[in-house]
Amino acid sequence: MNPDDINPAAMLRARAEAASAVLPPLQLARGPVAATVAPGGHGLRRPGQGEDFWQYRPAHEADTARSIDWRRSARGDAQFVRDRERQTARSAAIWIGSGAGMGYAGQKPGGESKFDRAKLLGLSLALSLIRAGERVALLGQKPGGGAVQAERLSHDLAGLPLSRLDLDAPDAAAARSGRIAILIDDFLFENNDLISFLNAVSGLGSGGVMLQILHPDEEDFPFGGAVRFETAGGIRHATRDAEGLRDAYRNRLEARREALARMAGQAGFVFGTHDLGRPSSEALIWLHGVLSAR
Repeated sequence: MNPDDINPAAMLRARAEAASAVLPPLQLARGPVAATVAPGGHGLRRPGQGEDFWQYRPAHEADTARSIDWRRSARGDAQFVRDRERQTARSAAIWIGSGAGMGYAGQKPGGESKFDRAKLLGLSLALSLIRAGERVALLGQKPGGGAVQAERLSHDLAGLPLSRLDLDAPDAAAARSGRIAILIDDFLFENNDLISFLNAVSGLGSGGVMLQILHPDEEDFPFGGAVRFETAGGIRHATRDAEGLRDAYRNRLEARREALARMAGQAGFVFGTHDLGRPSSEALIWLHGVLSAR
């Protein structure tokens, strides 16, 4: 096959369809991400169709006997109707970190990078949400559903470029009320912009999930002897005893994860990790469970 004939969006879509096929449609629901929001809905603070009580109001001629709250009406001579709060479907916003380090695929050429896996997980999750009738988009874009949105997300994610910089973070200005944020990145670099985004989402009463993807090399630090480490963004560190750095590295990674989990919890997010050496299905099952938990 001619490489020019390969369609990256179609290839990513096919892989995502296969990965998401093992999961049921994902309906955003009450759970640890947004426990105060009703399943599939965000309160609009006005009466209408919904599940949560809004207010009592005097009955009028257009109200049927079935709509009258007889228990409340029995307290006096007037009849009252129990209004519910109008709700609109919530939506999900997916952000894939594109820092240069996300392109790491290990020491052997041709391996899957963290960036590749993140895009696969993002699209697989989006397709599962769309199958449930939910609205979803990449962070900063208008959410939508159906076949048109699935096609748009396939193209947008397949064409998402890596940055030349190590640092990347979601834009706090893109936070929206009632929109669940799904962040997938390696989160290896401390970044105040990430904290600003989490605070912005939390301040709007929303929440989300943070999934850290690392390569097995970054999990285990299998290096020994004289090694020169260099990030994709150009940060360098040389050592004659890489093995001697292993314990310090692992302790620092553990501290970073504890900080991320604490940061996430304070903002109403759930933090999890995924090893690139493990099947993508493990991360998808975890994400599905968190986002659909009741």
